[in-house]
Amino acid sequence: MSSTGTPKDMNPSSDFEQIIDRGLSRRGFLKGGATAMGLFLAATPLAQAVAAASTPMKSKLLGFKAVSASTADRFIVPEGYEARPLISWGDPILSNAPVFDQSGSQDSAAQAAQFGDNTDGMSLFPLGDNRAVLAVNNEYTNYDLLFAHKGDALTADDVKKAQAAHGVSVFEISKDDNGQWKYERVSDFNRRITAYTEMELTGPVAGHARVKTAADASGKKVLGTFNNCANGQTPWGTYLTCEENFNNYFGTDAEIERDAHQKRYGLKAEETRYQWYKHDQRFDLAKNPQEPNRHGWVVEIDPMNPTSTPKKRTALGRFKHENAALTVDNSGHVVVYLGDDERGEHLYKFVSKNRFNPNDQIANRDLLEEGTLYVARFNAEDGELKGQGEWLELTHGKNGLTAENGFADQAEVLIFAREAATIVGATTMDRPEWVAVHPNNKSVCCTLTNNKHRGKKEGQPVGGPNPRAANHYGQIVRWWPNNEDHTSNSFKWDLFLVAGNPSVHNGSAYAGSGNINTDNMFNSPDGIGFDRSGRLWIQTDGNYSNKGDFAGMGNNQMLCADPESGEIRRFATGPVACEITGLTFSPDQRSMFVGVQHPGEKGKESHFPAGGNSKPRSTIMVVTRKDGGIVGA
Repeated sequence: MSSTGTPKDMNPSSDFEQIIDRGLSRRGFLKGGATAMGLFLAATPLAQAVAAASTPMKSKLLGFKAVSASTADRFIVPEGYEARPLISWGDPILSNAPVFDQSGSQDSAAQAAQFGDNTDGMSLFPLGDNRAVLAVNNEYTNYDLLFAHKGDALTADDVKKAQAAHGVSVFEISKDDNGQWKYERVSDFNRRITAYTEMELTGPVAGHARVKTAADASGKKVLGTFNNCANGQTPWGTYLTCEENFNNYFGTDAEIERDAHQKRYGLKAEETRYQWYKHDQRFDLAKNPQEPNRHGWVVEIDPMNPTSTPKKRTALGRFKHENAALTVDNSGHVVVYLGDDERGEHLYKFVSKNRFNPNDQIANRDLLEEGTLYVARFNAEDGELKGQGEWLELTHGKNGLTAENGFADQAEVLIFAREAATIVGATTMDRPEWVAVHPNNKSVCCTLTNNKHRGKKEGQPVGGPNPRAANHYGQIVRWWPNNEDHTSNSFKWDLFLVAGNPSVHNGSAYAGSGNINTDNMFNSPDGIGFDRSGRLWIQTDGNYSNKGDFAGMGNNQMLCADPESGEIRRFATGPVACEITGLTFSPDQRSMFVGVQHPGEKGKESHFPAGGNSKPRSTIMVVTRKDGGIVGA
């Protein structure tokens, strides 16, 4: 997720008093396994909220020396490691593409053949030991960098150029004679998928009246995907890209009255950031009020077939998707965990109707076509930071999802999944972002990155997995499905960590849990992912001011945690004003691919990665150990 931009008008001391008033008990986190992770203990009235129930144990998984916080305009990794740029925004990946021009004067055709902007989630698809295909999200673009005129007086081609900077880039990578990964400028696999690539709408929503437009009377053919945040990968070899803040691209100059659906999804007439509607009437709310319903989905792409049509999988629901964490349950059903990245929104789960067949990959291609969508409710005793949870079914005719409550059929339940989640009584969360399933398939983690509205806005009370008012540091919630069955409707949960700043808020809830200290503190956990050994990699997209509540945290960073011992170490720091996001590994786990998004955003001075007087460019870095060993071990 881009540009979380934590507000500075927060008063942690007064917010903490709100927590005390709600009676947060001293029992805090779950004992046992969680005890080793450093526990969040309760509070007394003068902000003595956080203490460690025990010191995290020394990790057997983490084998690197932690790096210090940094404000340098560099990508810094531990001693014994090196990081090299693989590809940057504007690098050519199609045969007709020109090289990147820093002037910003290149046209839409050039950008459509180049690597897109603001890299985010990504997945690697092996072609052998030394070759692979990389599929990478390009979430959005910065007009002050994209255009020589910095976004003033946009032309029709400027809008098309911006649309071409969005979407997904698919390209081949290979190792050179020195064993270093490089991208192949010319390859049959290379492909750009943009905001005007034709796609198929599939599943229960396909052909529904709510998704029909003047340009597509069938309601099945959609142009484009954009604001592609994080991702997922299927065992049948496809890539899942997730449409997040799609609402930001729609607007109108006409006078319109927004309906309740449009308001819930953040659609506004006065859109000023991208201004696509001025030159592409698809994005004009007055002319095409149904078009937004065709976005906000998970899109499945075959990276091995550059002529294939991407498919929007509507059975997984429509909201601001962060990523799609897929696992195959012991029963054979495919389960996908999904976060809706907005303050006060929800955490979802999809269970496929049919079962995975490891012997018939073609038959698996439509497993995301049919299934059941659920939304999470977290239960806890008053003041507890652990408890039980349940998955509430989002099926028409059940749990109040009826015509009387505004849902004519299952398609409307999926199109307006947020409103359905409210009807069934789901828990509002502190921006549920990436979800990751542990490789042993027994537990799942989700980053809750921040929420300035917690405890201040109706429907967002303090408690359970969201224990702090005006939460500007974030936490990671973890759960275990009942009987290790991901299709189960029940689970137990705790908080793996609560981020904070112990140097500024020592003794308060804003210091963080016991496994957070002055050497590893951070804010706004966003991207997460497990490696094969079970290390949890945590990437941040938070406040990098290095002042006030965020003093000593430096630039955004990537950390590594041991879920068993609870130890957390900082592994990497990014350049000025960036977000660290996107994570994938080579099959041997000896190369890690990491995204650096929007270095130098909002006019901050950065020249990453080229240095000198160059324009800052979002970049994928390849991290390896100098001795050739497994990353992190």
